[in-house]
Amino acid sequence: MKILSADYVLPISTVPINDGAVAVDGSRIVAVGTKDEIIRQYPTASHVNFGKAAILPGFVNCHSHLEVTAMRGALDDVEHDFSAWLLKLNGLRAELSDDDIRAAAVAGTVEGAQAGVTCFGDIGRMGHAGLHALETVGLRGIVFQETEFSADNRTADDDFLKLATKYEELKGGATDLVRVGLSPHSPYTVGSRLFELIAQYAILNRVPMTIHAAESADEHELLTQGTGFFTEVYEKYGVEWNSPHCTPIEYLERLGVLSTQPLLAHCVKVSDSDIAKIAANGAKIAHCPKSNAKFGHGYAPFEKFLDAGIATGLGSDSVASNNVCDMLEESRFAALIARNREGSERFITAKEMLETATLGGAKALGLDHLIGTLEPGKQADIAVISLTNAVQRPVKDIHPALVFSSNARDTILTMVAGDEVFQVLG
Repeated sequence: MKILSADYVLPISTVPINDGAVAVDGSRIVAVGTKDEIIRQYPTASHVNFGKAAILPGFVNCHSHLEVTAMRGALDDVEHDFSAWLLKLNGLRAELSDDDIRAAAVAGTVEGAQAGVTCFGDIGRMGHAGLHALETVGLRGIVFQETEFSADNRTADDDFLKLATKYEELKGGATDLVRVGLSPHSPYTVGSRLFELIAQYAILNRVPMTIHAAESADEHELLTQGTGFFTEVYEKYGVEWNSPHCTPIEYLERLGVLSTQPLLAHCVKVSDSDIAKIAANGAKIAHCPKSNAKFGHGYAPFEKFLDAGIATGLGSDSVASNNVCDMLEESRFAALIARNREGSERFITAKEMLETATLGGAKALGLDHLIGTLEPGKQADIAVISLTNAVQRPVKDIHPALVFSSNARDTILTMVAGDEVFQVLG
């Protein structure tokens, strides 16, 4: 039994507790309250007081690509051209060995742990690299096996068997902390037949899914008009693909994919009708504001996602498109651009951002029964953020102090299922 206390405890599910504490027994939280209450309740427990700090649920990064961590900064010269970025990414990835990719995934996971991230939703072509990384560092997550390029319906059956085989092999390595899912990459790289096969498989076997959707202008042009860069690629390589002449979200609903309640990454180019369809189907959204902005893709209508009741979490995307995994910085950026977006209907608060970075991400991954809040019975996935930096003082309101004045380097403890996976000593 151990007690963690600090000037502030943020359960997320309830109001912050000044001079608060969390009691942990094994992998679970057993009590949350004021420091004096918890010490009286468990007088023999070991006690660590972090003083000027905040204790909150670990951050959930619900959209990442850990296996391309080695490409940090390698693609910055082509980010003005998303199609060129995709081509260069695939070229560089092909040059990496399996050992290179595994090492990169571990490095990215360590970076997350040092930033207070306790859970990843990670997409990988080599899913075993993400699985290995999360297990090595001791983090929680869902590793999504991603499809190869398969936009042609003529190869759909064979491509599905290859994907299902990879998934079943990956599933054999799942643990209590790390689960496995599927990721049909996007509406422009996966054909309609393969989408339907994957959706049927996911529903029958209760497999979590995530999809890049409504991310870019190129994707929107392809789906709605059947023209643009992706059409040129299909023609070059002899791929048969017919545009549905509708939005990416409408397309996924027509195919029955939205009924699997997938986690949709990005959702930048979405209409009010699209948002209503996402909500009605119980699908979720991974909001990746920094990656979206770095590509110049635009601003997702974040406040509309929340107001529609859609489970929405934050994703850093890969460090090839974001450069860092820092959920506090992601939260700050998300709040600022949401407030400044043309057509924004209301201000996003710092409190909402912390909810999105923790409980929102847990809901988006379907793990909110385990994590996302500090409550008795939940897993002890905890981050402790120091508040000793001059730029954080004085603390008038803990929510903006964390969102607008703190970053990953203020993390001093990260705990997953009661185990310390990162700690700043001294």
